[in-house]
Amino acid sequence: MALLAIENVSVFYGKAEAVRNVSLQVEAGQVATVIGPNGAGKTSLLTAAIGLLRSTGRILFDGTDISRIETERRIEMGFCLVPEKRELFSEMSVYDNLMLGAYSRRERPSAVKWSLDTVFDRFPHLKERQAQHAGTLSGGERQMLALGRALMAKPRLLMLDEPSLGLAPLIVREIFRIITSLRELDVSVLLIEQNARAALETADFGYIMETGEIVHSGPSAALANDPRLIATYLGGRESLSKGAPLVPPSAFS
Repeated sequence: MALLAIENVSVFYGKAEAVRNVSLQVEAGQVATVIGPNGAGKTSLLTAAIGLLRSTGRILFDGTDISRIETERRIEMGFCLVPEKRELFSEMSVYDNLMLGAYSRRERPSAVKWSLDTVFDRFPHLKERQAQHAGTLSGGERQMLALGRALMAKPRLLMLDEPSLGLAPLIVREIFRIITSLRELDVSVLLIEQNARAALETADFGYIMETGEIVHSGPSAALANDPRLIATYLGGRESLSKGAPLVPPSAFS
């Protein structure tokens, strides 16, 4: 049984349909990624999955239908989202931002302390800067804080929306190394990412999304060698839509 199963989900902004009949799943211990152009509906899908946008269809978490469950309850079940804008509290300290992530576990102080130690072990820069205001951190440190705050909730599934956005290449490599290492904490990941190459190198399984629909999926290694994917995201112009002609790999050699 998949840890997360999204079944025929459509997402709406008012009467406008942003996502149409999307189905995907994330297995326990897996990193799955959804890649696609801006406006494809990727962020809308994550926002609906966490319960902040109206949707139809079914969202199953560990076999339980959570489609009509409030966002707070989804988080308590171990379902967590790190949004693209990170949504940190700039005037609060790094430590206080982290402790807010453990709000739903506040009645278990020893478990929260263990989580805090784990986060500081994984992000030593945060430990060094725990008394600083979050607004004084660099872009890379802010992303690490957003990840650390999410881990304080002890998630079973972590959804990440564009974690590399606006970061220098060296920091991007570190962020993806951290995402890969989350398997050690038994955290599964659903990753939305514009950097298709980095996403596919990190993930086990990938989905391609265009104009609100999943148009292609498969093991990440296979997708990375799909000429249609190469054409669309590495300099070509072909569409990944079903039935699009294949471009010979030699055209990109």
